[in-house]
Amino acid sequence: MGFKRTLGPPALIEGDALTAAMVGIGMNFASPPSPDPNIEDTLLAASVEGLDHEDYRVLSVLVSWLEIHAAWINADRMTTLTSRHSSDRVRAFWSAVGGWLFKDRRFARMARIYTGPRLDLLASGTAFHLRRSGEDPRFAGGPLVVPGKVLRDRKADVLTPAELARKHRAYRRRILLGPSYRADMWAELEADPSIPPADLARRTYGSFATAWHVKHDWQLLAEAQAT
Repeated sequence: MGFKRTLGPPALIEGDALTAAMVGIGMNFASPPSPDPNIEDTLLAASVEGLDHEDYRVLSVLVSWLEIHAAWINADRMTTLTSRHSSDRVRAFWSAVGGWLFKDRRFARMARIYTGPRLDLLASGTAFHLRRSGEDPRFAGGPLVVPGKVLRDRKADVLTPAELARKHRAYRRRILLGPSYRADMWAELEADPSIPPADLARRTYGSFATAWHVKHDWQLLAEAQAT
């Protein structure tokens, strides 16, 4: 059977599995971490928990994580995942994130994934909070109305890049090689050098061609080190 590429998981991570995945990418919640969870899958699922299930602690930690680690997100894949999501609130949030992170041009396309009317983050009380604190400066004027002080700055609940690089294999490779499918494939080969290219592509959501080349390069270096 021929290779068919997919860009998203068959289902979003939820419940205890989501908590473990968030811990696995450097968010401090009361759970043991899952080992090396996919970064973009976890970010999307965390945003759904925060926006559609109104878990503002998760959303606060997510925003703090983005402020620290955005440079190592695979922005193209994140944009594709969020643009396809059915929730207007989730798309509005990620569009607002794209506007907030506009200095990193990789997020320019993300800023355009939601084109509807402005949406309130809070189900009620938005006007009161805006009168008291104004808009959160990170999202001011964007597609999601976020009153100031609603999403607390929780950087203490997020690992630093150095700390996360010690714990998450793919994140470490992204620092070395850039936030790409190639970096994630290299990390997978570190864990399992025997994985064939098709499985390597499926695990990382990449193309077969990229996986084939990464596998070839891995084997070339392995041969060089053996001589």
